[in-house]
Amino acid sequence: MRLDINLASQPYEDSREFWLRWGTALVAAAVLTLALLAFTVMGWFAARRDHAMIATYRAEIAQRDRTRQQAQDFLNRPENRTTRDQSQFLNELIERKTLSWTHVLEDLEKVMPTRVHLVSIRPELDEDNQLKLKMVVGGDSRDRALELARRMEESRRFTQTYIETEHSAQGSGDTIQFDINGVYVPDTAAAHEEEVKKVEPKKKETSKRSKP
Repeated sequence: MRLDINLASQPYEDSREFWLRWGTALVAAAVLTLALLAFTVMGWFAARRDHAMIATYRAEIAQRDRTRQQAQDFLNRPENRTTRDQSQFLNELIERKTLSWTHVLEDLEKVMPTRVHLVSIRPELDEDNQLKLKMVVGGDSRDRALELARRMEESRRFTQTYIETEHSAQGSGDTIQFDINGVYVPDTAAAHEEEVKKVEPKKKETSKRSKP
């Protein structure tokens, strides 16, 4: 039997393997620590930026709430009740989609000159809560567009009418097209009658179902 006995006062140690093993572990731990530190710092800056953005949005919301309250207080004054009621009526018409496009197109047809036709129409509420129509009309001369604007202005159903832009028509039978803006004044009585006609059949049907 063979025995290996080390009689040296300082036994041999493989320091290279030791430092290679533990040095790699230390470097990996240091890299991980730096990565976590960098991630934490970036998250802190991002949180500060988000808090600042949220504060800005809250300030804007508060300012808009104050502006809306001031406008509401202004509309609630006795001298402004008519304007308020009319704007609420128009808002309800648009929101409930009960604006009669048949009446709008009929009123436009009454003032439309010959050789001028409607290309597109888009409604929106202006700053005064009036129903503004943004229209594109086509024709063969600028004079007819001016005549349309004049007729609309003279009509009881349109006001504040003006030609915004004009441009050559491409890919259509028109020579020129015009962007015309105007405020539409609906016939509130006719709109109310049409709303009643829509509601009455539903009421009759409900009453028939409720009868034994």
